[in-house]
Amino acid sequence: MRPDTGQVLHFSEDPTIKRFVPHVAKTSRQSTPYVWAVRADRCPDYWFPRHCPRAMAWKGPRTLARDVERIVGAACGERVHAIEYGWLKAMMEVRLYAYRLPAAAFVPIGEPPHAVVADAPVEPLGPPEPVPDLIELHEEAGIQLRVLDNLWPFWNQVTASTMEFSGIRLRNARRSTS
Repeated sequence: MRPDTGQVLHFSEDPTIKRFVPHVAKTSRQSTPYVWAVRADRCPDYWFPRHCPRAMAWKGPRTLARDVERIVGAACGERVHAIEYGWLKAMMEVRLYAYRLPAAAFVPIGEPPHAVVADAPVEPLGPPEPVPDLIELHEEAGIQLRVLDNLWPFWNQVTASTMEFSGIRLRNARRSTS
């Protein structure tokens, strides 16, 4: 599930949104109200239930081969996403929707950019599309999906490596075992 040319996507469990209005999320580090969306390269970050904690790592331009082998695994691709066992059922059962939005309304945010934002209301280009099976999406994209008892040991290894990484909703992960 990726955007077409001239589009960005917003993923939601709510299929009833008619208009996206800028707001400040309770968990946001930004004080400016925005409508948030993602380009094609960051869509896999959102192939999860909204509140599911996930740790993601991928090969970047400065990533050492030994870190890819250690974090992702030998001959296992260049990207890995990890969730906890407690979220596996939700991952398999969630009904997720993708809203296609006009890319021209958005600008990149973050360095390097991890999302795109709009500071004015945005209307979807059409009705929301049901996102297919999330596990199959990972498989089709060549992204290893790892299910762990606890994310923190993996996250600590990822953040100490040369891999590119992102952690979303980590506050919902089990407490650290270390």
